[in-house]
Amino acid sequence: MQAEISFWGLFLEASFVVKLVMITLLGLSIVSWALIFQRRNVLTKAEQGLKKFEERFWSGVDLARLYSEISARQTSEGLESLFRDGFKEFAKLKKNSSGAPKVLIEGTNRAMRVRLSREVEGLESHLSFLATIGSISPYIGLFGTVWGIMNAFLALGEVQQATLNMVAPGIAEALIATAMGLFAAIPSVLAYNSFARRVERLETNYYNFTEEFANLLQRQVTSNVSTAV
Repeated sequence: MQAEISFWGLFLEASFVVKLVMITLLGLSIVSWALIFQRRNVLTKAEQGLKKFEERFWSGVDLARLYSEISARQTSEGLESLFRDGFKEFAKLKKNSSGAPKVLIEGTNRAMRVRLSREVEGLESHLSFLATIGSISPYIGLFGTVWGIMNAFLALGEVQQATLNMVAPGIAEALIATAMGLFAAIPSVLAYNSFARRVERLETNYYNFTEEFANLLQRQVTSNVSTAV
């Protein structure tokens, strides 16, 4: 009796459709947990990089020197990439244009907005898949439950006298499909909501930095123009 009510025993006795549902939900659960750990590491790294760069940027370091340090590295992410692209565009426009402050700042802002969009896109990568798993897993599990209960009642119709021992295994295997659907969905939904909030905070910090950096460059250009006059 113990073997019959165990998870493995119920799985082996389940119909092909219910088995397929269970295997699908198990696969979705494994994928969702892999994405959860991967996204958590990415966002944690981005948050740490944000804090580290802000401390460095507002420490009074020379911007040209900071740009040289970042450009010397093969890769840069987060605020580093925003600063790199913005300062690069600023320096290029300052060298090749007439030096009009409006042209310099608008060009710098465009470069940083493009990079900001790409950074946010990278942070949001795979989050939609997590949301999809959280949305469809309960329905997949419910389908397996309905199918299992339907088969259980069809089997009851073929016998003269129904007993609890005949009904219980079919209903149990059906309910396991629902449980597996919830097991896959709940962590995915919780992780998605948490990660979405973290991405939103990072995006806000990135946007605020672009505005502050543009204002800093504008003051610098205006000061140089005033001095030249």
